[in-house]
Amino acid sequence: MWPQGGGEMDIKCHRVASGSARAEALVTKDAISFLGNVDAGTGRVVDPLHELFGQCIAGKVLIFPGGKGSTVGSYVIYQLKKRGLAPAAMINLRSEPIVAVGAIISGIPLVDNVPQDVLNLKSGTVVEVDADEERIRIIRLSCGGDILHS
Repeated sequence: MWPQGGGEMDIKCHRVASGSARAEALVTKDAISFLGNVDAGTGRVVDPLHELFGQCIAGKVLIFPGGKGSTVGSYVIYQLKKRGLAPAAMINLRSEPIVAVGAIISGIPLVDNVPQDVLNLKSGTVVEVDADEERIRIIRLSCGGDILHS
């Protein structure tokens, strides 16, 4: 399924919120509660039990299974966007209403209905999300490394 030897790969997906972005991926197998896991003032994951603890989501293609928690999470996503701390795009296995509404009101591209293997991508892999074309492009840079966790 994954590109070999420096190639690229396209994955079909489902558009939840329109737009496109290209950035380094930040990947977790943990669900994210934007109210509780993410600090709206810094864009950092603040829950010490979360896989991404201490990492900043700003400007990344945030890949996670889906959201959880309070409906206030939509507003937290909006606040992140207003402060320039939002992800460039988001990819979910299955988006739920909190993340979907947050992405829509904030203008953050969001797609879902992707293979679960997407959660095995290494953070730092360059990913292009085109929600309008319902396509994700996984880009393996010629200069470096594997795109999957071992």
